[in-house]
Amino acid sequence: MKKIAIIYHSAHGHTEHIATHVLEGANSVPNTEVHLLKVEDITKTPDELLKYDGYILGSPTYLGGVSGPFKMFMDATGRLWRTQKLKGKLAAGFTVSSLPSGDKQSTLMSMFVFCMQHGMLWIGNAILPEQHTGVPYEEAANRLGSWSGMMAQAGHSAPADSFPAGDIKTARMFGKNFSEALHRVSGTGQTFAEDQEALA
Repeated sequence: MKKIAIIYHSAHGHTEHIATHVLEGANSVPNTEVHLLKVEDITKTPDELLKYDGYILGSPTYLGGVSGPFKMFMDATGRLWRTQKLKGKLAAGFTVSSLPSGDKQSTLMSMFVFCMQHGMLWIGNAILPEQHTGVPYEEAANRLGSWSGMMAQAGHSAPADSFPAGDIKTARMFGKNFSEALHRVSGTGQTFAEDQEALA
């Protein structure tokens, strides 16, 4: 059984809504146990991270970066960094903003650098944008074209569940891909070649 922590901050519910769909995708892979952890809680007990094999980080994009509470979580892991307790763990990230760009890439890059400093292995967003195959833009997976991590967009002051169908689909695919990667790296899942053979 592989354990994944989805660690997120959500001031207005949007990032949490995406996190639940990431969880749904990650949980769809057999022998995987996935937990939602709010940064407000894990910041107080960062050693709890050691229970997990992989981490999916989620934050809204505020002024081109992670939110204040999420940065506090990052800073709280300093002792784990000094002892490199998280080295070799898998990690990935997602972010939400109210604009198609919104400088979300900066948020993902801050998560990436954080994970690299801990010696983690980063999993990107290996989903081809579906609008290029004729899927309507709002329904297309990875419609925002992000490869370094997952991006989602909800309109300014929109309800927390008002994401386009494509972003919800992307969240599920993103979570599933992370789970599968974790099992492959651990030697408990199919190899890429085996996957291709199964699809043939």
